[in-house]
Amino acid sequence: MGRVYNFSAGPATLPEAVLQEAAEEMLDYRGTGMSVMEMSHRSKAYEEIHNEAIADLRELMNIPDNYKVLFLQGGASLQFAMIPMNLMKNRVADYIITGQWAKKAFKEAQLYGKANAIASSEDKMFTYIPDCSDLPISPDADYVYICQNNTVFGTEYHTLPDTKGKILVADVSSCFLSEPMDVTKYGIIYGGVQKNIGPAGTVIVIIREDLITDDVLPGTPTMLRYKTHADANSLYNTPPTYGIYICGKVFKWLKQRGGLEAMKSYNEKKAAILYEYLDQSHMFKGTVEKKDRSLMNVPFVTGNPELDAKFIKEAKERGLENLKGYRTVGGMRASIYNAMPMDGVIALVDFMREFERRNG
Repeated sequence: MGRVYNFSAGPATLPEAVLQEAAEEMLDYRGTGMSVMEMSHRSKAYEEIHNEAIADLRELMNIPDNYKVLFLQGGASLQFAMIPMNLMKNRVADYIITGQWAKKAFKEAQLYGKANAIASSEDKMFTYIPDCSDLPISPDADYVYICQNNTVFGTEYHTLPDTKGKILVADVSSCFLSEPMDVTKYGIIYGGVQKNIGPAGTVIVIIREDLITDDVLPGTPTMLRYKTHADANSLYNTPPTYGIYICGKVFKWLKQRGGLEAMKSYNEKKAAILYEYLDQSHMFKGTVEKKDRSLMNVPFVTGNPELDAKFIKEAKERGLENLKGYRTVGGMRASIYNAMPMDGVIALVDFMREFERRNG
């Protein structure tokens, strides 16, 4: 069997051109006689890979000079603790709960201080983004936290919350590099790369320099201080070298595609094909309020769990993989990240149309 269309939410599909190039360099990276996987992170060859990846990301996202790019480990979940450990000076932070990952981050922050849930969409199973235009921001909050795109529930902030001057911290794991962002609106932007950028095991943190200090909560381990990594250009200890190498290739692929404006336009076209079909289908229904739909993660249901299971099974036989919804939600979910080609979305909609005809 050849390549399938992989709709997994993460680890997820990567650009075929990137995988091909990595395969060609697997045994001998550019005449070094070794794989990047085998290279010392202190070697000149690796140092070039590392610094070029940072420079390309800075260019792609137009990252200002007063922000640092860090390559870290531990998944987005470790950032749930690292953020309060480094930022919670007053031991107060405000969280907007729009899904399971924001909820987990909120719970983790409670270990370090007073975390306030200032808005939530849990009342309707996280199918919308709450109105964030006039939030009850705590006067002494150290930061306001959001998960910008909710992988499980398929919602996305199309307007950032008014934080009333407080630092905005955003988990962008599943919308990273899918469209342009104004980095200056955030104190910290971070995400695991295994959805839209690279292999699992690497986390990118973009952090404003004034937030990188020695003034952290007592007992914060050396490895969980942003300053440790910022001072060492993410080379304090052995970083996830191979993951960073693949991320670097994806950054170059994005630049070749015309950058983030071009990706946004492409992603909007892809998502429109799927959403337009869902809006007129009698069998399949999208689960998210239209104004808050994600460009990256599209959950849908038939309303009949047996029919859902049949659809997932038959889709797999057609080479449409990993369409099962998250275990707590059920139904189906198509993750259509940057590397999912238009043809994949068209193939999915064609199959949905045929399935509806046969089973309607």
